[in-house]
Amino acid sequence: MLIGERVRLRAIEREDLPRCVAWLNDPEVIQYLTLYMPLSHEDEERWFEQYLQDPRRKVLAIETEEGEHIGNIGLEEIDWKNRCAELGIFIGDKQHWGQGYGTDAIRTLLRFAFEELNLNRVYLRVFAFNERARRCYLRCGFVEEGRQRQAHFTAGRYHDVILMSILRSEWDASQAAPSAATPEG
Repeated sequence: MLIGERVRLRAIEREDLPRCVAWLNDPEVIQYLTLYMPLSHEDEERWFEQYLQDPRRKVLAIETEEGEHIGNIGLEEIDWKNRCAELGIFIGDKQHWGQGYGTDAIRTLLRFAFEELNLNRVYLRVFAFNERARRCYLRCGFVEEGRQRQAHFTAGRYHDVILMSILRSEWDASQAAPSAATPEG
């Protein structure tokens, strides 16, 4: 289990799947994801079985300090040679949106990615219209490195997809910055 300031990240369990299916069939939740087709419990079971066999994926449940499962976060397409992976996250329980759980989950996963898995780069894709997520990623140290113009179609319109990443050196610098200040005496 990975412990953050407000969240715990733990392995996804089969018992989590019904909750995930409900979230991933909620139009408000999936408007920010690449999913667009209704998801059945069987679809999620198939995903879970494939996930268990794939060493390039590490998906974790996001729990509050009270143990409530509120979403998922993970590293996909882990490239062990080039030491990079794509981050994906969603807070499925909308009651917990905008309360800092996603930011804490991302920082907790980045600490694991850089300090335990020894990755050098974590990247993500975010839809240009998802301002809340973009602000969160910037707070976590991600920088915009590119844009795929009109790469995502939803609600009758094409939208840009923004590519963002954070490097191990940037993460290390952000972690050293607070402790670098010394009190004057």
